[in-house]
Amino acid sequence: MRTIRIHVDVPLIAGNTLALPAQAGEHVARVLRLVAGDPLTLFNGDGHDYPATIEHAGKREVVVRVGDGLPAGTESPLRLTLAQAVARGEKMDLIMQKATELGAVRIVPLLTERSEVKLDAARAEKRLAHWRSVVASACEQSGRARLPEVLAAQPLQAWLDQLADDGAVRLALLPDGTSHARELNFGPAGGILVIGPEGGLGERDRQALSASGFAGLCLGPRILRTETAGMAALAALQALHGDA
Repeated sequence: MRTIRIHVDVPLIAGNTLALPAQAGEHVARVLRLVAGDPLTLFNGDGHDYPATIEHAGKREVVVRVGDGLPAGTESPLRLTLAQAVARGEKMDLIMQKATELGAVRIVPLLTERSEVKLDAARAEKRLAHWRSVVASACEQSGRARLPEVLAAQPLQAWLDQLADDGAVRLALLPDGTSHARELNFGPAGGILVIGPEGGLGERDRQALSASGFAGLCLGPRILRTETAGMAALAALQALHGDA
């Protein structure tokens, strides 16, 4: 039987009743058509799943009783940050969704030398809220109980300038990269993976990454699309060094 998981950005306390936030309640009652007595699972990003039972499902409000929280146990031991050049249209939604499913703990949208997407302040704020919603939905589907952190879109150099020196392995996916996934060694800080835009990383970007200690990672001789590259690299690194 399928487990229905709902993300709610509120504290969850065992034994308490909770009126679901409007959007979550509408999804439960109108889309999923759940009724009083039906079970579901809530999570708020603290790493636990909370079994719950619907006590009332009306047009205006859905009320549930929260059970004891249980550790979800779905996080990878390999902490990976995906720093992805902002892609056009629905491609970025797909990247956010799949990076979440593949266990990324942080996603950083980057504006690079060859980026075709331009975001003013208002549009950037709106896109950030949308991407965080995509990530929450992906956690509902994939069983994760910790939401990846999604940062605001920012220029590559600005991000590099404030990047913490925490021992994370720094990688940029490049066709001519000399590092190979099998040969990498990750410590507790995990790794950071940079993926370029549709036209690839420009020379200034590559120089900036090299100056910040990023090595070129090669996955093979074929050129991958930007929406494919991150998925392939995350899957390979998780299989070799994380979940496997």
